[in-house]
Amino acid sequence: MSTLAFSALVFFGSVGAGLLGSLTGLGGGVVIVPLLTIAMGVDVRYAIGASLISVIATSSGAAAAYVREGFTNIRIGMLLEVATTSGAVLGAVLATRLPPSVIEIIFGVVLMVSVYLTLRQEEPAPVATDQADRLALRLKLDGSYPTPAGPASYAPQRIPLGFGIMGIAGTLSGLLGIGSGAVKVLALDQAMRLPFKVSTTTSNFMIGVTAAASAGIYLHRGFIDPGLAMPVMLGVTAGSLVGARLLVATRSELLRVLFALAILALGIEMIVDGLRL
Repeated sequence: MSTLAFSALVFFGSVGAGLLGSLTGLGGGVVIVPLLTIAMGVDVRYAIGASLISVIATSSGAAAAYVREGFTNIRIGMLLEVATTSGAVLGAVLATRLPPSVIEIIFGVVLMVSVYLTLRQEEPAPVATDQADRLALRLKLDGSYPTPAGPASYAPQRIPLGFGIMGIAGTLSGLLGIGSGAVKVLALDQAMRLPFKVSTTTSNFMIGVTAAASAGIYLHRGFIDPGLAMPVMLGVTAGSLVGARLLVATRSELLRVLFALAILALGIEMIVDGLRL
């Protein structure tokens, strides 16, 4: 296969990955890495490097819009970035030292856990500002977000627990080249009890910074190929934009279940492929 044909195949595959990731909220990385590794025979570390570049590109544009609309809690995001960035650097270092077969097995397991967390996710009732965690008040992490009825106040809980989970999310992001959105939202939504819209937008705000931290390690180690990363980045970005437009008219719950089954199959395939190496 010629280089041009391969790049075109990667681009259109990445469009599909970005589209599905945008519609389901799992992100394009959970599709693009198995696609490149299993279907196209790309070394898993180069696939992860290309995925990280696409995560940076897709996160940055959406994050700016959410901050402007008042959903993102920047103070919480900046605090938790300490955990995710540290974890991302650790994960990236591990990825350059672990055998590709081990990375594939870990990736498969994480895909299946992400599917489980996404399907069982229920939004807890937000905590009122007067019931805020003392540490949250001391760090001024409480806030409000726009609703049709006007601004709604909230205050985070269990800051240390959320910080710890974010460290795990950052490590997975650096190791596997995915946004780890399911784990980040678990920390913000379930552990810290933030409103769902604040959780998802703050997670999106953090994803690009986390990916940039680990991408530097991959670049230094030589695992980012511009010829592979460029069509992946363009394809995932295009697919994400289309997915954002289709989301309004799509039955997201049914789509989430169907996509979860596909991700589960990819996870099993990644584990089997890793055991063969």
